[in-house]
Amino acid sequence: MISMELSSVIRRWHYREHLPIREIERRTKLSRNTIRKYLRAETGEVKFKVPERPSRLDPFSEKLRGWLFLEAAKSRKQRRTGRCLHADLVALGYDGSYGRVAAFIRDWKTERQQAKQTTGRGVFVPLRFAPGEAFQFDWGEDWATIGGRRIKLQVAHSKLSYSRAFILRAYPLQTHEMLFDALGEAFRALGGVPRRGIFDNMKTAVDRVGPGKARQVNLRFSAMVSHYLFEAEFCNPAAGWEKGQIEKTVQDARRQIWQEMPHFPDLPALNAWLETRCVARWAELRHVELPGSIAEMHAAEVPHLMVFGRPFDGFVEHAKRVGPTCLVQFETNRYSVPASFANRPVSLRVYHDRLVIAAEGRILCEHRRIVERSHGVPGRTVYDWRHYLAVIQRKPGALRNGAPFAELPGAFRTLQAHLLRRAGGGREMAEILALVLHHDEQAVLCAIELALEEGVATKTHVLNTLHRLTDAKKTGASRLDAPQALVLECEPRADTGRYDALRGEARHAS
Repeated sequence: MISMELSSVIRRWHYREHLPIREIERRTKLSRNTIRKYLRAETGEVKFKVPERPSRLDPFSEKLRGWLFLEAAKSRKQRRTGRCLHADLVALGYDGSYGRVAAFIRDWKTERQQAKQTTGRGVFVPLRFAPGEAFQFDWGEDWATIGGRRIKLQVAHSKLSYSRAFILRAYPLQTHEMLFDALGEAFRALGGVPRRGIFDNMKTAVDRVGPGKARQVNLRFSAMVSHYLFEAEFCNPAAGWEKGQIEKTVQDARRQIWQEMPHFPDLPALNAWLETRCVARWAELRHVELPGSIAEMHAAEVPHLMVFGRPFDGFVEHAKRVGPTCLVQFETNRYSVPASFANRPVSLRVYHDRLVIAAEGRILCEHRRIVERSHGVPGRTVYDWRHYLAVIQRKPGALRNGAPFAELPGAFRTLQAHLLRRAGGGREMAEILALVLHHDEQAVLCAIELALEEGVATKTHVLNTLHRLTDAKKTGASRLDAPQALVLECEPRADTGRYDALRGEARHAS
């Protein structure tokens, strides 16, 4: 292969300096036929013909081309790789190399891209929306430092299609309950609910994608749509341009908001900062099509939105059975349940930030939800020592090493340490803890603190102190002002001498 510079020198020697081919042959050590080819070429570049040779892939080319068309219709994460296609061809009898298959795939992609440009597939029609007509929603991934740890978050992006006002909220997962809370908070912050919502085919909304616009929508998502009274519209697969506004917002937010983000103590603090920052950006950004800022266009769009009323009760319900240790498991963590429901079925309602356990038509308890995804790390157990009070009445010995009672308040633990030093102290402590079932917990805690200050750490003294506190509270609450006619005008004088006089006059039987 001769370089373009040498070809230019050969043509210049021959056509400008009129050197014969023999002299050029002597100088370049090239054959005369090669020199003549370069001289006949108009641009100085010789194109050698590559002979067409049969390939081992030829009998399988149509099969491979059909597979490539099928894979192109799938989402990017579900497509088979070139290695997988090569392995499938080998199973059909192909004995060639993977490199030949990879070259065929590259050529097919190039031809397909050229066909798209020729047929105009890259041309789009600008979209225009009326005030209050639609909003767009999408998920994104970003990192933030929360509580001193850098964690990956799922960010819900919601945007009004007319005014381009947007709201961001961060969550640990992309689940149903997170989606429901994100939409409810977005409608609250945006000032109302539009008539239509544009989504992609996310699993929390669509169970199955049918032909065309046919979708099998998730039941809980349908319930949320019915609650907020908007029409859900889903894009075609791999057609992100149908909601191009929110796609651009996901990219712009990563550059304009997340890079300047400070550290936060918890997730609610981050979401509060995100909402404040988004609202501030509305006044800073000019609208792309309309005169004025996004904040001005949003103020004009709010009257066209449906008023946001009661938020959707966005929980996902699971049927669970409580174990013999009064625990119910969700994901990798376990949560305590009142002992009266041990070994019985309950209903677990999962919210984005809490778990509510219900049974027999009433709420049993509520726990803060723990969302931690660490591979190889066992899940956590969340206890509420009040749930085990009925158990320790029958088994007071469990107080000494019972895991739920390691989280007792400080005064309870101090009293327990005093009582367990003597015989029968465990049962006495169990009876003191049982007072929480019938009295206010703060009143019991105050009675225990007073008993410890007085140095009398016994059940009788705690009970007497609690009764005095309770009676004093009742008496103070029911005290009445005496009428003016009953005011004491002459206060009696204390005279102890009258008792001596009475003693002298009275005669007692001996």
